[in-house]
Amino acid sequence: MSSVIDPELHRRNFRTVFALGGLFALPLLLAFWLYYGLHWHPLGTTNHGELIEPLRPLPDVTLPDAAGVAQPHLFRGQWSLVYIGDGACNGDCRTTLFFMRQTRLSLNNEMHRVQRVFLAPTHCCDQSFLAREHPGLRVLDASAAAAQPLLAQFPSDGRARALYIVDPLGNLMMRYDARLPPKGLLEDLKRLLQLSHIG
Repeated sequence: MSSVIDPELHRRNFRTVFALGGLFALPLLLAFWLYYGLHWHPLGTTNHGELIEPLRPLPDVTLPDAAGVAQPHLFRGQWSLVYIGDGACNGDCRTTLFFMRQTRLSLNNEMHRVQRVFLAPTHCCDQSFLAREHPGLRVLDASAAAAQPLLAQFPSDGRARALYIVDPLGNLMMRYDARLPPKGLLEDLKRLLQLSHIG
């Protein structure tokens, strides 16, 4: 006994399967078209700082610290909070360094994964103030020509009030305005440390 498939039923089943497949594929195709075709990105972001895109690999330069001791591999192996400013450290510099220190302390058990780096292209450095108020801060003399390729990677606008985040592979990845509430930078750092298996 042979069974005959009703052609109309076969066509109806095919249309149903095709329609169901379209329901699943259409949102995916639309998302690809919006993101890659129109370069549209959602307005809501989870980070508080300004992402630097694409990441900027920092040159692996050796700079002297405030005592003149050469410091190689500055941004390898740890997350880094970086400030660039005048080594005399008045006004905005003192406020930003305080902001950086308190943010790192707020990381509690994770703070050993983050180093603080002060690059001073001029007047390096007010050692008595920095040693007294910011123990553990890596203060580096960035006045020599060897430092210029490194400094050139950091956005120059608003540096006096900016903190930069560098990942443990030496990539400049984020900038944060130190005039904003510190909670934002702390949340960004906590998220980065949680997601990262390096540094």
